[in-house]
Amino acid sequence: MADNVTSLFRSNAAHSPSMAALARESDGAGLVDFCIPCNPYFPTPAMFEEMAARLREIITYYPSSADTITAELCSLLRLPPQCVAMGNGSTELITWIDHLLVRESLAVPVPTFGRWTDQPMETGKRVDMFPLQESGGFALDLAQYAEFIRARGTRVAVICNPNNPDGGFLHKHAVVQFMDAMADLDLVVIDESFLEFADAEVEPSVVQEAMLRPNVIVLRSLGKNFGLHGIRFGYLVANPSLAGRIRSMLPKWNLNSFAEHVVFMLKEHGTEYRQSLQQVRRDRMDMSGQLSSLPGLTVYPSQGNFLFVRLPVGAEGTVVRDRMLTEHRLLVRECGNKIGSSSRFLRLVVRPQVDVRRLVSGLEQVLYGTPRRGAAGPEQATGTGYSSGTAAIDRLVSETNGAGTQGLAAQAVGAGPGAPGLPAAPAAGIGMPLPAVPSPVPVGTGGGMPMPAAASSEPPQLPRQAPQPAQPAPAQPVPPAPVPPAPAPPAPVQPLPVPSPPVPQQPVPPQMPVPPQMPQQLPRQSVQQPAQHPLAAPGPVPAPVPAPVPAAASYPPPQMPTGPTPPGVPARGGLTAAQVRGTDGLSQAPGTSWSGAQSWPEAAGMAPLG
Repeated sequence: MADNVTSLFRSNAAHSPSMAALARESDGAGLVDFCIPCNPYFPTPAMFEEMAARLREIITYYPSSADTITAELCSLLRLPPQCVAMGNGSTELITWIDHLLVRESLAVPVPTFGRWTDQPMETGKRVDMFPLQESGGFALDLAQYAEFIRARGTRVAVICNPNNPDGGFLHKHAVVQFMDAMADLDLVVIDESFLEFADAEVEPSVVQEAMLRPNVIVLRSLGKNFGLHGIRFGYLVANPSLAGRIRSMLPKWNLNSFAEHVVFMLKEHGTEYRQSLQQVRRDRMDMSGQLSSLPGLTVYPSQGNFLFVRLPVGAEGTVVRDRMLTEHRLLVRECGNKIGSSSRFLRLVVRPQVDVRRLVSGLEQVLYGTPRRGAAGPEQATGTGYSSGTAAIDRLVSETNGAGTQGLAAQAVGAGPGAPGLPAAPAAGIGMPLPAVPSPVPVGTGGGMPMPAAASSEPPQLPRQAPQPAQPAPAQPVPPAPVPPAPAPPAPVQPLPVPSPPVPQQPVPPQMPVPPQMPQQLPRQSVQQPAQHPLAAPGPVPAPVPAPVPAAASYPPPQMPTGPTPPGVPARGGLTAAQVRGTDGLSQAPGTSWSGAQSWPEAAGMAPLG
């Protein structure tokens, strides 16, 4: 039985097996799920009892049309229905975004949610992967990401905030600034599937800003927030033109009766929902503290409802996963099949304290048992002990982390010798040359809506620090090592530039954007709205007042060729997505071809609940 259960993980290339599949191979009794990231406190027991009492009615009859269910959700969120499209899970919306709006290439930081890399690769698109550095705590540097996109000539950019699996968070003002700097791209997608669980900002969502821009889509989840993955419902928010294009392709009855029933229940349970989010945040802090006490285990800061941890040296994730399941009835997510990660990492869902104590006890027995029973595995150099496909992924990670090693992101953007902490990039002539293309023309406005650039007064984002595992105290005094000269302080991160429309009839050579010096804060005008009862139907909302935007600065000529990279050519010094999927990790394959908590919900703009 145990062999049948663990074999389910090896047969799933990119995702964990479903709970239904696990139940078919075992009795399912006593299993605690630390794998599927959902809300353990919502719906409430009373809500489940109500749904159970109406089960026959729910599953017997057709649901209402998607437009009816969407209108009810928009009434709750106080969003205009013409700016919203609901899908049968966020993956359905990702699929239609790829088919309709991604023409040739898509950039995404890795590791991240697998559908953002796999979906466009399945339809023959080029996926430009920006490696997040373990040495930097997997924090996403938006300025470097923007330079990477320009150097590769990518036409669609994706950001997951918070990111899955590490829980990295970006402040709202930084995301809005990135959106405006990428205004000339075909599309910018901000995936906010886990943003409801964040508490770093009061209003972290960019939903309102997305509706005023011609090329931005915000993706939101309902299953994760409400703890109802099986119902399969999510939604996106964009300007009416983009949202309408997606909505026109969806079936009239793409949402099931369970989704309809839950959406119409929500207006009566806003208080319980808000309390559930607050409890998850408290549990996240407690769980992080308990896991951090385990020797050698590294816990990364997270704003999601999960924690990303690195196992102690010598521990192999697949062994830990299988033993936790078969010996302790605990289901954990081993991340060896995530591009940019390896089997040395686990993603652990935040759960109540009683479950966390059971998790910590199981990890202690699996990780620190006797050598014969411990979970230690051989290192990568031996070529054994790794689950299928993780060797190439570990190669990608090992080449981008650690002191003195080359960084793929720095090479891809052509960082010069002056870049702090990064070696010089290879010459532009290495490999197939990148053709220069004219500067892209900004996308036109959609739906006739005004497109003011939103400014923010939030404080600048602080860089995430890489956590360090606990180190034992030395047994005896050690003479101090020579102290090297203090390095020069790094240059401050400058705001991202906002591109201005090109002058007609005057061709402009391709340019590499260099962030200009801008004021640290921009004035933001607010719109005062009359107080409403939290469950009252929304009234007319005044149009937002555009915030002043500084004029775009002129940039010096680029330092390297720009434009789309021909199919099959990896980023300089890096690996293509196809190579990461296909190599054995011992040698780099030649690039010859491409494989074909203050509101309800808190980030959606509704007035606070009383």
